[in-house]
Amino acid sequence: MPLEILKHNFRKRLFLSTFLFLAFFITLPASAATYKISLLTCDPGDELYSTFGHSAIRVVELESGQDLVFNYGTFDFNTPFFYIKFIRRTLDYQLSLTTTANFLREYNYFKRNVREQELNLSPEQSQAVVAFLQNNYRPENRKYRYDFFFDNCATRITGMLESVLGQSLRWNYPTEADEKTFRNLIDEYVYPLPWSDLGIDLALGAVIDREATAAEKAFLPDYLEASFSSATIIGDGPERPLVSRTNTIYDFPKTANNEFNLVNPYVIFWVFAILVGIVTFIGFKKKRLFKGFDISLFTILGLLGVLLVFLWFFTAHSQTKNNWNLFWAFPGHLYISYLLIKKPNKVILKKLLLAAMILADLALVVWLLGFQSFHPSILPLLLIIILRTNFLYYNIDRFSYLRKRN
Repeated sequence: MPLEILKHNFRKRLFLSTFLFLAFFITLPASAATYKISLLTCDPGDELYSTFGHSAIRVVELESGQDLVFNYGTFDFNTPFFYIKFIRRTLDYQLSLTTTANFLREYNYFKRNVREQELNLSPEQSQAVVAFLQNNYRPENRKYRYDFFFDNCATRITGMLESVLGQSLRWNYPTEADEKTFRNLIDEYVYPLPWSDLGIDLALGAVIDREATAAEKAFLPDYLEASFSSATIIGDGPERPLVSRTNTIYDFPKTANNEFNLVNPYVIFWVFAILVGIVTFIGFKKKRLFKGFDISLFTILGLLGVLLVFLWFFTAHSQTKNNWNLFWAFPGHLYISYLLIKKPNKVILKKLLLAAMILADLALVVWLLGFQSFHPSILPLLLIIILRTNFLYYNIDRFSYLRKRN
């Protein structure tokens, strides 16, 4: 959704090549022409950056035939410290302008469906929309601080229309809509990408586990399209639908992908859990604790915890706060690894193992009580942590793990 134009080099070249030509157009006064305003909704793509689809505004100047797209989902790859700013959510997105033909070229190339909803606006309302977009496109106004849920390519369009139409706009949201949290809404789109689904669930905290209102659901292009379909305009005559006509620009045949990929976190983590159970059983029988395995396990968990702490406390992302995955992926696990590598202080090590065991149990409680929804594939990881911390805690004094010969 936010990477639609500049993700591919050819899109960037097209954007730059038309910039000077289009810049002249937007300086024309809105009242000098009549316009047809449309919402473009683009279906999700196969890559993560395009998983949630995209929304943009199409403006056709009827007299001259100028056909342009205003797109709130772009940014400048040449921004200094681009990736650092992207990760920390200090990268500004911006409103860009291109021809409709150039905008649609990418969707045709990647066989992604595009639909158009022509808005049933009066000439004065259409001119007001264009004036709003023109003002937003000014260099001092075009950039904004992107927020995936509350300030993106879809919500900017909602805000624009509400600003222009004011009390004349009625959204008519359904009163009996399904109750869905923000996480539920994301899952609808990333479910076919299990590793991406896992990564998103790990990174985003409990703040997205609240129910989204009907208006808030429109941060997703598909829901914005549905909102437009049910909205009406009042106050300048009989109440009329916001959308006067829906056009299908691209409608590609659906490609069914029913193949089950064994390389997914559910299979991998459960197989891993079974192997850990076998290793633990063998270790119990042979009175060994397998030092290298535990060092690797707690190092990985600790590093993941450092990442979660960074996302929570050192970025501007509001959705990465209150992330209770930290109960099991805890930075303190790194100190357990350190003690296992060095000659350990058994008293401190046992206390840390007990703490890790309790934290993993707390993670299960948080999950079961609904304080935060964890990705289902982490259940075997929690069982592994509980198993190994119990095993080490009760056997670390008895087995050959700490003997000098090891």
